[in-house]
Amino acid sequence: MKIIGIIPARFDSTRLPGKPLADINGKPMIQHVYESASKSTLLSRVIVATDSSLIYDAVQKFGGEAIMTTASHNSGTERIAEAVKNIEADLVVNIQGDEPFIDAGNINIAVQPLIDDKNIQISTLAIKFEDINDIKDPNKVKVVFDKNNIALYFSRSVIPFSEEINNLVPTLQRGNGSEYYKHIGLYVYRKDFLMKLHTLKHSMLEEAEKLEQLRFLENGYKIKVVLTEIDSVSVDTEEDLNMVRHFNKK
Repeated sequence: MKIIGIIPARFDSTRLPGKPLADINGKPMIQHVYESASKSTLLSRVIVATDSSLIYDAVQKFGGEAIMTTASHNSGTERIAEAVKNIEADLVVNIQGDEPFIDAGNINIAVQPLIDDKNIQISTLAIKFEDINDIKDPNKVKVVFDKNNIALYFSRSVIPFSEEINNLVPTLQRGNGSEYYKHIGLYVYRKDFLMKLHTLKHSMLEEAEKLEQLRFLENGYKIKVVLTEIDSVSVDTEEDLNMVRHFNKK
């Protein structure tokens, strides 16, 4: 089975323009992502898919592989689909370009369900929240799933609703013992399924939450949620960037 990792990377960013090239202790962020992903024992190839010649050149400079894509894509899924269109692959892993220290083990455990079960078309990751304040943060996406770990919904709001969480009572458990999970935005697709997904029209819930994966759910597709104990830090702001710079020095 041929499994490839694609890192979508665009230069423009509303909150942190040019962040794939942001320096993290001597290396551009995209290099950290590439090197971290390349440690996965299941990936046969890692490719950066970008619309920026600056990012393309930076990847070439550190010896990585990059593909130029059009600038008109509205999502990472669309960019990845263009990048892999003419590449032979069974599974495609969507690796976020703003997570410089993505754990290779997380990539492996996300891929494994699609190796084990041919009926699974797409998987993603989730981790238990540790900080109650993070649960209320709309930038940290929440996910709920059924007893078979199939996603029911993703939201920027607190799901399931809890009076304790809403009032910031310092506990992560409600009276019934339910727990809260943060979505980690790594996806694994079967290639033929990916080529179908990116053609779907934007959906109402997707537009409301600004979460592309809701388009998949609204069209009746199932997303397998794989639980991990290793979080992945994304860089969206200057504050995040300074934090990972400090983290990398440890």
